[in-house]
Amino acid sequence: MVEIDMERSVTGAAAVITFETDDRIHTVELPLRAGKITRRMLRVPRGVRRITLCPINSRGTFRLKHFRLVWLTPGFAKDRLMQRLVTAHRHFRGLSKREVTRAIRQEVQQTGEKWSVVALRHYDSTFISLCSKHNYQQWIDMVESLGQSLTNVTATARSAAENDVDMVLSLGMLIDENVTKEAFGNSLASLVEQTHAQWQLVVSATNKAVQRHDWLAAACESDARVRLLTEEESSSDGVAGQLEALSSEMLGDWVGLMTVGAALASEALSRFVQLLGEKPQAGFLYCDEDRLDSAGHRHSPNFKPGWNPDLLLSKPYLGHLGLWSREQWQVCRYSLGTGHAATVDTADLIHQLALELIEPVHKSHQSLAWRVPQVLVHVPDDYLPSAVTDQGSWGTRHLARVSDYLARHNVAAVAEPGKVLVEAKDDVGENVRVRWQLPESQPLVSLLVPTRDGVEILKPCVDAILTHTEYRHFELLILDNQSTCPQTLDYMREVAARDERVRVLHWDEPFNYSAINNFGAREARGDIIGLVNNDIEPMNGEWLTEMVSQVCRPDIGCVGAKLYYPNGTIQHAGVILGLGSIAGHAHRFFNRDEDGFQGRLKSTQNLSAVTAACLLLRRSVFDEVNGLNEEKLAVAYNDVDLCLKVREAGYRNLWTPYAELYHHESISRGADDTPKKRARWLSECEYMRTTWAEQLDNDPAYNPNLTLVHEDFSLR
Repeated sequence: MVEIDMERSVTGAAAVITFETDDRIHTVELPLRAGKITRRMLRVPRGVRRITLCPINSRGTFRLKHFRLVWLTPGFAKDRLMQRLVTAHRHFRGLSKREVTRAIRQEVQQTGEKWSVVALRHYDSTFISLCSKHNYQQWIDMVESLGQSLTNVTATARSAAENDVDMVLSLGMLIDENVTKEAFGNSLASLVEQTHAQWQLVVSATNKAVQRHDWLAAACESDARVRLLTEEESSSDGVAGQLEALSSEMLGDWVGLMTVGAALASEALSRFVQLLGEKPQAGFLYCDEDRLDSAGHRHSPNFKPGWNPDLLLSKPYLGHLGLWSREQWQVCRYSLGTGHAATVDTADLIHQLALELIEPVHKSHQSLAWRVPQVLVHVPDDYLPSAVTDQGSWGTRHLARVSDYLARHNVAAVAEPGKVLVEAKDDVGENVRVRWQLPESQPLVSLLVPTRDGVEILKPCVDAILTHTEYRHFELLILDNQSTCPQTLDYMREVAARDERVRVLHWDEPFNYSAINNFGAREARGDIIGLVNNDIEPMNGEWLTEMVSQVCRPDIGCVGAKLYYPNGTIQHAGVILGLGSIAGHAHRFFNRDEDGFQGRLKSTQNLSAVTAACLLLRRSVFDEVNGLNEEKLAVAYNDVDLCLKVREAGYRNLWTPYAELYHHESISRGADDTPKKRARWLSECEYMRTTWAEQLDNDPAYNPNLTLVHEDFSLR
């Protein structure tokens, strides 16, 4: 057993242990978990002469806090291995050890391998992360190839047999003089190999492309399903003209755009057809994707969330392939108008058209946009947007797209450059921040702060809010739950006398977080309810301004903030459903300046839930869903339950990185360390599982290929 714990500047990193024998070198990567000791069993090869530790496999600083090697007995090792499989393996999770043992024995009989080989292979698969190309290849071999192939083949066959065997999918491809024969050939070859044969490719080429590339016409003539359009066949209205020409020639039931050079997985179109059989209301489809290096090796997967309008405003996350129903294609294209499609880059156009799917006002109907959570598109490393030289970076172009969208829809907001992404690449881009305008008559915000004694944490919290909050139109209600400490009582009297915005209300009942806050909401005077822990402290003055500007949007429900531990690491960046069975905090223990997975630590986005340690929502929404559940969820998960009720009512919940506060996490409440507290917690877990099982297992703000064991977005 290897035990290792390090502080480091890069959270998404791995330690590397190498065993050297006379005839081979055996290397094992250990993805490190932030804020905790990483433990992993390793099978040491016979004849080992040297053991080498590389503490971090990326550029950065580290401090080794703990390192130990412990020899294990075979019986202990087997028990620990089985425990890992039932708690962390994507297929064995939730089974009993006996059931897992039986499954491994069956696999041994089928493969003829040793039990230890099969068992350790499954054990090692639970440690796969995104911290190296090697790990992603391991995921492809062990998870994607073995775990998804059978499911996809049977599901695709069923879909083809029962639903849309004759459905035609038409793809458009824009080509200029910079295209290479190899790039176009790779894209075309991937289409020819599709398991769903009913497709059409319409290529719109500039005159320069046709003149410079004598191979282009011949390549298009090689398959009857390919149609080549030249500039003479489209209007002279630039990209808008090309889109018009593509629309008239794309004859399929569904139409889309594909980046030249991108290669599709052979089952890609079949998977889209399958999804359409499951989601007949869909109007737009996209999928996960990855990169191809010069040798054709896959790396850098982009596992995307489901439809996430506010993330789309922040960053262009959809990628290099998009499919629209014919109806939605026409709606998006006509909404865009003629003079707004300013770039010939296909990925840009996909995002520009997709912005038109965002509803600027509250709608409760089902989503039009759906994602296939499978890597179906492979984009070469040498892909370079054709507009990059004369229209700026991805971030610059996306900023222009968002600004144009806001202006055309008369949205009261301004787009500006957002947080800098330290690890940004061409395909990730720079962030955009949308500043939403406050109502002309600023609403009163009622901040509810439950407390019991603990003046040493209450006073810094209240004083900081009163002193360092730029948004001044708020009241702060201290909800006193049976405090007896004289210093605490004196402080509450003093601060209420000192600042007219402060009121102290007394709740003389046993601790029940939901009941206390429902009581506070009834006594509150504001149009906006703020649930605030008594152990938070604002880090910037604009925190409440940002949250109020977001929560006043009619389509938004709950709004959450970015919370830090006192040491500056992340405590809360939104809630991911299903983590640890019920829910967990995204990016916990990441360093303050890190981008997070795909830049999401620095992106405004829609999430299924946020923590009530700092949460705002409109009083009308709070009342609509009957507030917090004080009967079934007295302490734990009441905020997740509230957010899910709000989402079910048709609102989008939102997390913003621009409201930043310190959080000393549940200092005042204490741990669940008594039999009574443990029983209560188990009861609340059971309620959440019974009530929200389907939602907890399918978080649209996450991706099913990512872990439900850890908070770091590593591979599942």
